[in-house]
Amino acid sequence: MNFAIIGVGGYIAPRHLEAIKDLGHNLVAAYDHNDSVGIMDRYFPDCQFFTDFERFESYVDSLKGSNQQIDYVSICTPNYMHASHIKFALSHGAHAICEKPLVLHTKDIDDLLNYEKKYDRKVYTVLQLRVHDAILALKKKIDSEKKGNHKVDLVYITSRGQWYHESWKGDVKKSGGLSTNIGVHFFDMLTWIFGNPKEVKINKKSSSFESGELVLEKAHINWSLTIDRSHLPPEAVKSGKTTFRSIKIDGEEFEFSEGFTELHKRVYTDVLGGKGYGLSAARAAIEIVEMIREQ
Repeated sequence: MNFAIIGVGGYIAPRHLEAIKDLGHNLVAAYDHNDSVGIMDRYFPDCQFFTDFERFESYVDSLKGSNQQIDYVSICTPNYMHASHIKFALSHGAHAICEKPLVLHTKDIDDLLNYEKKYDRKVYTVLQLRVHDAILALKKKIDSEKKGNHKVDLVYITSRGQWYHESWKGDVKKSGGLSTNIGVHFFDMLTWIFGNPKEVKINKKSSSFESGELVLEKAHINWSLTIDRSHLPPEAVKSGKTTFRSIKIDGEEFEFSEGFTELHKRVYTDVLGGKGYGLSAARAAIEIVEMIREQ
C-alpha cells in the first residue's frame, strides 16, 4: 500500500512511520509546516517531503492513476485539524487513519459519515488500547461476568512542563482541553468495556487537573487526570518516573503498564486487514469529552 502522512514532524508520527515500514508498505509523501523531520531518514529517506500544503496536495493529485497513487493518509496533526485533514484524505481518493481524538465534536462525526458515503472511502481511528493484550483479556472477563454495577477508579498523571500551556495543547479551542487531549483514549477503553455513557459529572477542573464521575451502563467511574508532576505518588518519584496510571476495578488494581510498544503496528494490521475501528467506534468517547468541555 502507498501512504502519505500529514504531521510527520509531530511527537506521535514515528510510531506511524515504524508501523508502515515494519509492515512492508511505502511512504510516498509527507507534510509538516515544521522542517525538523530528520526522523524520516530512519524509515523512508526517499519519501517526498513538503512544508507547503498546496504543493503537498498538488503532488498527491499528480500520483492519481500511477503505481504510487495514495491508498491511505495517516494524520498526526493537532486535534483541531483532524476533521479537515480527514476530509482532505477522503476527497483525494484515500482512506484516513487518524490519531486520537478523532475529532473534537460529535457533529464532526456525522459530517464525516457523509464524506465517507460521498467519496466511498473509510475513516479509521487509532484506538490502541483496544488492541492491548491485558485490556482485551479484561474485556473478555467483564463480558463473561455479565455484572452491571462495577466500581472503577482511574488516575492518570503524565507530567508536562510549562511549554504545554503555551502550545496548541493548552488552547481549549485547539486541543479540546485536558480530558480531550490526555484522557480520551481511557474514556474510549472504559466505554468499550463497560458500555455507553449515561451521566458525566465534573468535580474539579483547571488547566492542569480535571476530575469527575462517569456513569456507564455497567460501571460507576471516579476519574482524575493531570499534567501536574506534584500529584505523582512517592514511589513513582523515587523511581524517577514522570508518568503514573492506575485503574482499580472493584478495589482490585488492573495492571497494564507494559505492552505498549507494538500497539500502533497492531492498529495498522487491523486497518489493512479490514478490521479497523471507524467513526461509530469513536463516538462514545467524543461525547464524554465534549460534555466535560461544556460543563
